[in-house]
Amino acid sequence: MSPTLASIFMNERRSLIGSILRIVKDPGIAEDLSQEAYLRAQRTSESQQISHVEGFLHQTARNLALDHLRRSKTRQTYEMDNGAPDALDSIPADVYSLENALIERERFREFHSALSCLPSRAQTVIVLSRIEEWPNHRIAKHLDVSERTVFNDLKLAMAHCRDALHRLERK
Repeated sequence: MSPTLASIFMNERRSLIGSILRIVKDPGIAEDLSQEAYLRAQRTSESQQISHVEGFLHQTARNLALDHLRRSKTRQTYEMDNGAPDALDSIPADVYSLENALIERERFREFHSALSCLPSRAQTVIVLSRIEEWPNHRIAKHLDVSERTVFNDLKLAMAHCRDALHRLERK
């Protein structure tokens, strides 16, 4: 009979808390994160088989501790210093207005129009490079052309699209 997740967690609990504590330096947070690691392991075990539960618990706990540390550092960076209420005024709001939507739609139309004027291979190159994020050597192999040809097609396509967007902005 294999041990249950709960019994494995209870056996590993002190070790998990110790590992987390070395990262976050707070016993209360370490306890909370160890419990969160257990809950995540429990949720995962409901949908799939975990082959090495101890390793899964420790890796999950470590990831949670590192995520907590990153969030804490980010929070500290953006907290107000000594009650300076104007500190957040310089951060732009994430408001997406109708005007912005119309401007972006027009920019997309112009980009699409410029793209459709390009040769087929240049269109393919810019899509694979900028949208699919393929490296030039992969595109070259896929299209059976040299990397230099990919580079030149990309340069042509980007310049053409950039010029089209600049013309739109000048209107």
